[in-house]
Amino acid sequence: MSIAATVYRGESVENTHAAHVAVVNAEGRLLYAFGDPLRMTLARSAAKPAQALAVLETGALERFGFDDADLALMCASHNSEPRHIERVQAMLAKAHATEADLRCGGHPPLSDAVWKDWIKRDFTPTGVCSNCSGKHAGMLAGAQALGAAIADYHLPDHPMQVQVKRIMAEICDLPDDGVHWAIDGCNLPTPAFPLDRLARLFVRIADASSGEQTSQRSAALARIYRAMTTYPELVAGERRFCTALMRAFDGELVGKVGAEASYAIGVRASGSREALGIAVKVEDGNNAALYAIVMDVLRQLDIGTGAQREKLGAYRNPRMSNTMGIETGRLEISVPLERV
Repeated sequence: MSIAATVYRGESVENTHAAHVAVVNAEGRLLYAFGDPLRMTLARSAAKPAQALAVLETGALERFGFDDADLALMCASHNSEPRHIERVQAMLAKAHATEADLRCGGHPPLSDAVWKDWIKRDFTPTGVCSNCSGKHAGMLAGAQALGAAIADYHLPDHPMQVQVKRIMAEICDLPDDGVHWAIDGCNLPTPAFPLDRLARLFVRIADASSGEQTSQRSAALARIYRAMTTYPELVAGERRFCTALMRAFDGELVGKVGAEASYAIGVRASGSREALGIAVKVEDGNNAALYAIVMDVLRQLDIGTGAQREKLGAYRNPRMSNTMGIETGRLEISVPLERV
């Protein structure tokens, strides 16, 4: 196993976390790796930009008047903050759909602050409160743009999901049977493919934003990049790594987390550096280890400035303390990237 993170309590090892990293260029060639860069990986919500691409290519955004902020929310695992829920409700209205049409359910929010507010108000979350509700609202619009019924839009054989599956394979340069499918927490199909293909998806998004768009697809990918980096607060929310990362790097990269500790980043070409795609998977699903590993990979690749990375220092070196605020341990990262 490739141990990437070690948690110490005092000087004793409490936990270790195995991980895998793949770094690719715009051609999809593997440049650097740690662990198994070909590990079959459930991308979970890190795949949302490709699912949003499938909706974009139906023409739904133009048909229903969705803007770039709506597109950012389609790529989101949001906090269920009021701004997120209100925008989902507005998207449903634009698409002539209702909350009853959603096939995602309510759940506790990803934000502690939102959760405390809900408890105080004795609020019961419904479908619009799902962290994936933006994606679902987009797919309701996409189904209509395809001329399909909105009922059962979440099922694998619905035309909307058939479109998602085709585009997911194309964007990852895989045959249709090279992508495996399961059911996500939000009730939609979720893809699994080799980790380097997740990196390939994100380098394509970043590369499309770097220069002239020569096709409808590259224009669509560039729009996704622009939406996510312009509205990072909609992609996640306050006190969330995705939002903090894209704010700190100010349009230089796009990043998205997936459940159970997968992460993907697309870095735009800059100066002598080519566009890069980065994908990380932590075996035991630990997000604290995931974010620290991502920050160390960015450091090794010299992406951004030290000042930019320092804005995310709390994720690179999370403080470990007890109920009295006394520091009890530390997280150490060792992810030596090997050039392939």
